[in-house]
Amino acid sequence: PYLFSLSLAGFVEEPERKYCFECDSEEQCQEWIEALKRASYEFMRRCLIFYRNEIQKMTGKDPLEQYGISEEARFQLGTHK
Repeated sequence: PYLFSLSLAGFVEEPERKYCFECDSEEQCQEWIEALKRASYEFMRRCLIFYRNEIQKMTGKDPLEQYGISEEARFQLGTHK
């Protein structure tokens, strides 16, 4: 009774891959869904941008500059991959 599925599109080997999850409770389904969201590229990107800005406010320096990626658009606020 507690099922949900996740469809992934765009992979070359498997253009439409689908994962089915079966849980013991509604709460467990919600926990899985939240964990999957937190593992997404976009969530991680937003966290990076947030913490990058916080560090820059505190130190006055861009923490990504030392890695030579401070100007990459994908790590800029308000831009998308």
